Amino acid sequence: MQFLDLRRVITTVLVSLMSVSAFAQDATEWYTLGNDYGHTRYTPADEIDANNFTDLEVAWEWDGASFGAVSGRSTPSLIDGKLFTVAGYNRYVVAIDPKTGETLWSYREPHTPRSNYSMRADYGKGVAYDYIDGKGVVFNVSPGFFLTALDAETGIPLENWGSEVPIDGFPDSGVVDLIADLGHPYDPYEGIPLETGYITSSSPPIVVNDTIVVGNSAEQGYHQARIENVPGDILAYDKNTGAFKWKFNVIPKPGEYGHETWENDAWQYTGDVSSWAPLTADPENNLVFVPTNPPTIDYYGGFRPGDNLFGTSLIALDTRTGDRQWHFQMVKHDVWNFDNPTAPILMDVNVDGREIPAVMQVTKQAWVYAFNRLTGEPIWPIVDRPVPASIVPGEVLSPTQPHVTRPAPYDMQGITEDDLVDFTPELRAEALEVMEDYVMGPLFNPPIHDTNAAGKYAAMNCPGGSGGANINAPPVADPETGMLYVSSHKACFALRVMPGEEADLLFPNSTGVTTAQYANSARGATSRPPRMSSGIPIWKPPYSRITAINMNDGEHEWMVPTGETPDRIKNSPALEGVEIGNTGTGALVPMVVTKNMLVYTDNASDGTPMIWALDKQTGEILAEIEAPSASRYGMSSWVHDGHQYIMLQTGPTLTALALPAAQAAAGGH
Repeated sequence: MQFLDLRRVITTVLVSLMSVSAFAQDATEWYTLGNDYGHTRYTPADEIDANNFTDLEVAWEWDGASFGAVSGRSTPSLIDGKLFTVAGYNRYVVAIDPKTGETLWSYREPHTPRSNYSMRADYGKGVAYDYIDGKGVVFNVSPGFFLTALDAETGIPLENWGSEVPIDGFPDSGVVDLIADLGHPYDPYEGIPLETGYITSSSPPIVVNDTIVVGNSAEQGYHQARIENVPGDILAYDKNTGAFKWKFNVIPKPGEYGHETWENDAWQYTGDVSSWAPLTADPENNLVFVPTNPPTIDYYGGFRPGDNLFGTSLIALDTRTGDRQWHFQMVKHDVWNFDNPTAPILMDVNVDGREIPAVMQVTKQAWVYAFNRLTGEPIWPIVDRPVPASIVPGEVLSPTQPHVTRPAPYDMQGITEDDLVDFTPELRAEALEVMEDYVMGPLFNPPIHDTNAAGKYAAMNCPGGSGGANINAPPVADPETGMLYVSSHKACFALRVMPGEEADLLFPNSTGVTTAQYANSARGATSRPPRMSSGIPIWKPPYSRITAINMNDGEHEWMVPTGETPDRIKNSPALEGVEIGNTGTGALVPMVVTKNMLVYTDNASDGTPMIWALDKQTGEILAEIEAPSASRYGMSSWVHDGHQYIMLQTGPTLTALALPAAQAAAGGH
C-alpha cells in the first residue's frame, strides 16, 4: 500500500462523511510541507524527464522581501489551485498564484511582545490545510504561539472558531491562544515569564481527520545555562471548532509512563523536549508521530539525572485521545544535541516477504531508525551497547545507548586517526598535530570540562549537532520502490563546558533562574573546532553525500558525493599534483523525488548554484543545469494546469521552474 495523502472531495456532504479511504496520491498538489502525510517529498508527476530537464526555465519568482523573509525554510503547499506559505519574522501567511507568482492575499498576526523573543521566528516551515463545511482552511502557528484558522479564499480568520484573545487588535474569532492550554502562569500580551521558561513554534501544525496537532519549539539548548524551562507539551484541538481536546506531557508527571526516568524530582523544573521538527501522521490509523529534542541545556545534564524520557525520542500518539501508543528513545540523557531534526517518513515496505507499515526517523547520528509504525517494533534489531562515561563533575550518563544494526550508518560516526585526512603525508601529520588538543572517540563521545586533568581543549563529537542529516535538507522517499534518499555531511562538534556562572554571561535573556553547575562554553553551538592551516577539512572525504537506502532490505544501493569539489580545496597549494576526485561540497542538499528521477541542488566547484537530475536506481547523473540562485531547506514539485513545476526555496524568494510550454500557457508572464 502506498502511503496516502488527503485530497479535497467535491461537496460539503462528502466532506462530512469522508473516511480515510478517500485519501489518494495526486501529482497536481503538494499537500503538506513534505507533500503527503508521510513527508516523502515524492510526486508521481512525470512531464519533466532526463530528455527535457535542460529545457527548464524560470517560470516566475516570488520575492518575500516585503514580508521580511530571510531564511526561506517554508515549503509552500499547493492545494485547490493556490500556493500557501509563511514568510518573515512575523510569519505572514501568504497565498500565491502558482502560474504567475502573484500574491493573492496575506495575513499578519497582530504584534505582541510574545513574538519578539523567538529564535525560530523566521524559521516557519509551512502551513496546514483542511476543510470545514466543504471550504478550504489554512492553519498556522505563529512565533508568539497562537493557532490561527484562515479562509483559504480570502485569508480572513474564520468566524465562530477558536476563542477570543484578550489583546487589542486580534480578531474576534479564528484564533486559539496555545499558551493558555499549557497550564503555566502567563500574561496574554507578554507570554510566559522568562524566569519560568519560553515556548514558540518552528513547524506547522498537522491536521489528522478531525484533530489539529500542534508541536512547538524552545530556546536553543546550547544557549542555556539555567536549569528551569517549560516542557514542550503536545497540544490538540478540534478542527471544526478550535476547541481544546488534549495535551500530552513530554516530561512525565507522577503516575505517568516514564516518570521514573527523571530522578531527584528534575521533572518539576526541567523543560524543552520540544517537537521543533515537523510532525508526521497516519490518518488511516489516527496516529501522529512526534520527533523530540533533548531536555534543557545541551552538553550538560547533571541537574536532571536519569534517562529523561521523552527526550530525543519518537512518540506515536493516538490523535483522538493523546494517548501514547508507543515510543522509542534514540538517546538516553542526551548531552550531545542529538535532537531528531527532520519529519519522520512513512512508507510501506516489504521485508523478507512481510508487508510492514513503516516509519523511519533519519538522524544527526547518521542512522535510520526504522519501526513498524503501528506497533513500534524495530524492523531490524536496535541494541543497547556500552558508551564512554563522562569526566565532567556532577554528570552521570547512561552506561549504554541504542545502536541501530541495520541499515548501516550513512555517514561518519565517531572519529579516530584513520578518519583524518591523508591526501599527503604532510596533511596527515598536521591533522594529527591539530587533534592533539581534542579527545577523539566514538559516536557518543561525551563533552569535557574546561579544567580537565588531561589538559585537552574539547571532545570531538562526530557527527556533531549539525552533522549527519539535518533540518535544512529533509530526506525523501519513493513509496513505489521503497527507496529512501538521505542527504548528509560531516560536521563534527567540539564539545566543552565551563562553570555555569561563566557560561550564563554568554546568553542574555535566557530562561530560568538557577544556574547549572556547567554549561556550553561558547556563544554558538560549539566551541572552537579544529582547523587546518590550508583550509582543507581535517577528515577524509566525501564531505557531503546522498545515500540511497533500499528500505525493503536495509541495504545501501548507492552513494554519491553532492555537488563538486570546491575550488578552494581543489586548487589548494597543499594538494598540488594530487588527484583527490570529487569530495562533495560539504553542504546538505535539498531534494525532491519524482516518477522519473531524483533532483537535488548544490554548487559547482566555482560556487555556481546547480541542479542535478539523478537516476534513482544508480545515482548516475542524467542531466544538470545552472540554478538561478542557491536553494535552502527543501524542494517540491507539482502539476498546475497540466504542467509540472519544480519549486526552489531560494532564501527570501521562491523560484518556480517549468518547461517552456508552461510559460506559453501562462501567456508569457
